[in-house]
Amino acid sequence: MKKLIFLFLLLSSIIYNAQEKHAFTDEIQNFKTLDAQNPPPKNAILLIGSSSFRKWTNVSDYFPTKTIINRGFGGSTLLDLNYFADDLVKPYDPKQILIYCGENDFAADENVTSTEVFNRFKNFYKKIRQYYPKIEVDFVSIKNSPSRTKYWNKMLKTNALIKNFLNKEKNSKYIDITNAMTDSNGKVRKELFLEDMLHMKSEGYKLWAKKIEPYLK
Repeated sequence: MKKLIFLFLLLSSIIYNAQEKHAFTDEIQNFKTLDAQNPPPKNAILLIGSSSFRKWTNVSDYFPTKTIINRGFGGSTLLDLNYFADDLVKPYDPKQILIYCGENDFAADENVTSTEVFNRFKNFYKKIRQYYPKIEVDFVSIKNSPSRTKYWNKMLKTNALIKNFLNKEKNSKYIDITNAMTDSNGKVRKELFLEDMLHMKSEGYKLWAKKIEPYLK
């Protein structure tokens, strides 16, 4: 009987752990493996966020005089950043953090409000400040991806809320990339995007680099 109880508890534990495993656990574990194999430098510029950062694999080429650590992971939301905040922030001791996230929050939940997404950002920002009260923390505005235009009004409101919040914080900036990605009529420039109309071509990243560079430490 004791053996059967033990096997039942063991099986229950395995099932529970499998259910509890987060969708991005493997990607976060991969970051840990990379860090163990090649310890990241201190006082670097840390990029945290979703696939627009993850796919910027040659970001260091755009800023050759800067030391950059890219910890973007594709499909992530601000909820995910909060969930893995300790793993994403604590190990690196950076001099500056740049965040790009929020776009996927709306795609993952069409009922989510601008205020809810803003609060997710604010929570993540506060977690960063628990470790690094004085470093520069900047947010790159949510972009208007053509495949997600139906969410754009809510994204605009979220951008505005984040901008207003950061304007009141010390050592924090809101980096607006929206205008740089629109034409003279205010329409998003689709030629900057890949066929999925979500991720960017190199031309898009060149615009981002031009906007971001003045803010880098």
